[in-house]
Amino acid sequence: MHLGELSRKSTGNTLSDTILGGQDGLVNVLGVILGVAAASNDPRIVIAGGLAATFAESISMAAVALTSKMAERDHFVSELEREKREIKEMPEKEEAEIRRVYKSKGFDGKILDDITAHVMSSDKLWVDQMMKEELELKEVTQKEIYTSSFVVGIAALVGSFVPLTPFFFMPIQNAIWLALAISAIVLFFVGLYKAKMTIGKPFKSGLQMVIIGMGAALAGYLIGRLFGVQGV
Repeated sequence: MHLGELSRKSTGNTLSDTILGGQDGLVNVLGVILGVAAASNDPRIVIAGGLAATFAESISMAAVALTSKMAERDHFVSELEREKREIKEMPEKEEAEIRRVYKSKGFDGKILDDITAHVMSSDKLWVDQMMKEELELKEVTQKEIYTSSFVVGIAALVGSFVPLTPFFFMPIQNAIWLALAISAIVLFFVGLYKAKMTIGKPFKSGLQMVIIGMGAALAGYLIGRLFGVQGV
C-alpha cells in the first residue's frame, strides 16, 4: 500500500469520526437546550442543562467510539484465529475458497492456478488474503482505537457548543433563534463538505443534515413546552 493510499484512508476515518461526533453533539445539545429553554425562562437553568448535556454527550460518544473499535478489533482477532485453524485443518476447503475469490475477479486457467499457488505458498499470506478478500476485514490497531475515541469525543464537545454559545450572551428568546440559525448553517456546510469529500450530492447532503438537526430541535422544544412552567 502506498503512502498516498494510507493518507486517504486515515483522512477518511478521521473525517467520519469528526462528522459523527460533531453532528451528534450539536443535534443532541440543540434539542436539550431548546427543551429546557421552552420549559423555563431562566438562562442559568438553560446553560446548566446545556453544559451537563455537552459533557455527558462528549464522554458518552468517546466511550461508544472506544468500545465500538475494540469490538471490531476483537472480532478481527477471532476471525483471524478461525482462519488459521481452518487452513491447518481444512486446506482443501480453503484452497477452493481462494480459487473462488480470484475467479470472481476474472482470473482463470493457468493464471488462476499460479495465483492460488502463490497465495498458498505462505501461511501468513494465505491468512491475510482470506481476511481481506473473503471476509473483508481490516485489522484495527491500538492507535486507531484511541485516535477514533479522541476525535469523536472532541468533535462532540465542539459541536455541542455551537447551539449553546448564544445563551451565554443574550436573552433566551433571541438565543433560541440564533442557536437555530447557527446550527442550521453549520449542519448544512458539514453535509456539503461530507458530500464533496465522499460521493454524494452536496446540496442534498447539506439539506439532510439540516432536517435531522431541526427535527431534534423541534422534538426538544415541544417536550419543553409540554412540561414548561413559563412560555417563551
